[in-house]
Amino acid sequence: MAGVLLGMGGYQSGMSWESCLIAGGLCSVSGMLPDLDSDSGIPLREAVAFAAAFVPMLMLDRFERVGLSHEMMLVVTGVIYFFLRFGIAELFRRYTVHRGMWHSLPAAFIAALFVFLVSASESIHPRLFKTVAVFVGFMSHILLDELWSIEYRRGKYVFKHSFGTALKFFGESRLANAATYILLIALSVVVYHDEAIMEYFGYTHAHDLPHTAVDWLKVIREQSESWIR
Repeated sequence: MAGVLLGMGGYQSGMSWESCLIAGGLCSVSGMLPDLDSDSGIPLREAVAFAAAFVPMLMLDRFERVGLSHEMMLVVTGVIYFFLRFGIAELFRRYTVHRGMWHSLPAAFIAALFVFLVSASESIHPRLFKTVAVFVGFMSHILLDELWSIEYRRGKYVFKHSFGTALKFFGESRLANAATYILLIALSVVVYHDEAIMEYFGYTHAHDLPHTAVDWLKVIREQSESWIR
């Protein structure tokens, strides 16, 4: 439902129907992301399989801008697929616990920043739309987790033991907290310096493309100044 509403809202605001379909789909699928730490392993298997197939497609535009040949694109796509399908999946199986730090607000920002980083476009708006879609989908899950941890019994509200384990900033494990915030800070730095990193690796035309986080902040500042005036 969140994905459908988000897609419809984006279309009404002038986004292309293709971007709306992609953003709506990302929002819907990202609703499963908090359960990557589930003990059953089913959400992890399905979500990682989807990400392994979809993330390389999001990065095709970036591959083209960097100047990779079609053969090299296939090689990089295969590496990304196996890394996500087996490497990331194994990390979640081994080092996460259900309702741990992956069920948290920082994790929602990590998922959103990751999508912002792997996607690219001529304009900042489709890129932000996809980023917001993942954040909304992730948040819909943990918000519903918190709502379902409250029951109405015999004329009063009763809080389950799971209350507060989804919508949180910190968990019980200090190591998990530190790892989560280190990853969040690292992704934030990479996203902010996306343009400089692309130039460092040989992409000399990054400054001509208004699709980075720096450009987004410039747009926000310009709009704020115009509203003040």
